[in-house]
Amino acid sequence: MTQESQMIKQMKMAAAADTSSTEKQKVVTVTNPATDRAVIEKMITARIGLLLRAPFFGNLATRLVLTNADGWLSTAATDGRKFYYNSEFVNKLSIRETEFLFGHETLHVVYDHMGRRGERDPQLFNIAADYCVNADLIEQKIGEKITAVPILYDAKYKGMSSEEVYDILYENAEKINIDKLVGQMLDEHLDGGGDEDGEEGEGEGNGRPKLTEEEKKQIRDEIKEAVLSAAQTCGAGNLPSGVKRLLSDMTEPKMNWRELLQQQIESTIKADYTWMRPSRRSWHLDAILPGQKNAEMIDICISVDLSGSISQKQCKDFFSEIHGIMQMYSEAFKVHVFTFDTAVYNPQTFTQDNLSDILTYEPQGGGGTDFMCVWEYLQENEIEPKKLIFFTDMYPCGEWGIEGYCDTLWVAHGTKTIEAPWGVTTYYEE
Repeated sequence: MTQESQMIKQMKMAAAADTSSTEKQKVVTVTNPATDRAVIEKMITARIGLLLRAPFFGNLATRLVLTNADGWLSTAATDGRKFYYNSEFVNKLSIRETEFLFGHETLHVVYDHMGRRGERDPQLFNIAADYCVNADLIEQKIGEKITAVPILYDAKYKGMSSEEVYDILYENAEKINIDKLVGQMLDEHLDGGGDEDGEEGEGEGNGRPKLTEEEKKQIRDEIKEAVLSAAQTCGAGNLPSGVKRLLSDMTEPKMNWRELLQQQIESTIKADYTWMRPSRRSWHLDAILPGQKNAEMIDICISVDLSGSISQKQCKDFFSEIHGIMQMYSEAFKVHVFTFDTAVYNPQTFTQDNLSDILTYEPQGGGGTDFMCVWEYLQENEIEPKKLIFFTDMYPCGEWGIEGYCDTLWVAHGTKTIEAPWGVTTYYEE
């Protein structure tokens, strides 16, 4: 027996043990036991295929416990620990299409789509998530694209995040047949909230699984460890860009946004040497050493994007941090502040004389997102700050702006996967 055949045999034995364990799953309302047994064999074979051809996906798929959900589920779903399936649905798929299905569920949990949804419309965000996952799987040739049922796929969404696709769908919502798109979703997206009757457990009363907030957090931690382990075992290699960004976020330490904000403001203070103010170090010497001269003006510009999910409370937190940082300086400074969506609103300038007023600044706006309006405003008013600080949800409708106009710091809210094409990006956390 070859090494590969031995591995396949061992994997089938292990998987069969998982699916037969009454401690690990409770099978309820199985439509047809014979069909279910055949489907389990197909899913085991599909996971082995992923291990051989796409080991990153295979490692993550094999950690999910196969759990029959004929009683409440029409397709497939996962909560990050279990792979819930409808046996009749999986029975329609080929083995390679079943590989695609496992890849689909795997990417949903890897990308933490439920955790990233925020205040967005759940139905529309789920559609956006399916578009992104399917595009990634097709690009990476994971299994074969499912044709047994229609699925959501459009090549124009290749490489986009779910938030970016959501914004496009949201802007065109009046032109879209939402019900038709919902009907093409490959799986059901669980938010861990249980069924409408509040029934708990895995299928008790034929209800959905229900998770506490603590369980959700534990699952996220487990997934993070599993992703890192799979990447270390298999190598990052040929992975979707979203997974690569995720791995980068997990493995590369990120400076706290408050620390980075202070560092970036301090970097605008350029020092030089002058003979006009001797250094105190030379007072006991026969020689005169040059003193250090700070820049004449700290000049920064702060633009706050009010087109997305940034709340008034978060704006005040952000302005409070700016206020605290600027209080540290006795040198002259100038802080230009304004909010924007598709236009600039309420521009104000703060100095040492009126700095405390920044704490009562009134944000205005709330429409679409046009980053270019910021650069146009700066140019029209001949403002060339030493540092431009964006507080934004990172989803422009169009261009990001004018690269090279000035040093730019992007404080990203609501995402940890999008990085600006230039400047320095950090991620807001309360």
